[in-house]
Amino acid sequence: MENQKVAIVTGAGSGLGQAVAVKLAEKGANISVVDISEEGGQETVKLVEEKGAKAIFIKADVSKAEEVKNYVDQTVKEFGTIDMFYNNAGISGPGTNFVENTIEQIDQVIGINMRGALYGIKYVVEVMLKNGGGAIVNTSSTAGLVGQQTVGTYSATKHGIIGITKTIAAEYAAQGIRSNAVAPGTTETPMVAQFLERNPEAAKNSVDPVPQKRLGQPEEVANTVAFLLGEEAAYINGAVIPIDGGFTAI
Repeated sequence: MENQKVAIVTGAGSGLGQAVAVKLAEKGANISVVDISEEGGQETVKLVEEKGAKAIFIKADVSKAEEVKNYVDQTVKEFGTIDMFYNNAGISGPGTNFVENTIEQIDQVIGINMRGALYGIKYVVEVMLKNGGGAIVNTSSTAGLVGQQTVGTYSATKHGIIGITKTIAAEYAAQGIRSNAVAPGTTETPMVAQFLERNPEAAKNSVDPVPQKRLGQPEEVANTVAFLLGEEAAYINGAVIPIDGGFTAI
């Protein structure tokens, strides 16, 4: 990855987003750090700057189209372009069987996980089309590949992420835009920790189904995301890469 590439990372204040922002900074990219949490976002800015890259923090509720457009506009204003987009912001949902979800809970998960991802792709692709292309990686999940109990709305959004990933790859490959997705299994992030704390039964069973008998680490996801965003992956387009210790292999 050449120096002075520009990346937007959403959900960058912690977990996978923070790990990817730091990894891309190590490879020479300047980063727009997007998160709802100013505290977490500023922490990531500091970590990026410690790697010698430039970073700005942009606070955004990704369920609101105008705030998504703002983080795209602010990135272009600050850095001039967008080369890479890690479309990652998301929430886990209530952790109950689907019909027990309230309408408000369903709307919240769809608003952040699905509409937020779609808005981001729309506005970023508009910029990439003007600037000769770019690379996008969306965060799906093993719950976007198989059905999993107690994460129905979340699972629906993560299946949807795979659909839009493949659609963008098909529609815009000729314009130099690549679109791929990662599908992490249960990974040790703050979001997962909070979910497992709320759902002791899920916590008890989180490792047993994984052939490698451990949870994933954010850095393991970050390594794959950085590869997919980089020139080494120039002929990978429309792919969905499980990072799950073999969970979806059985």
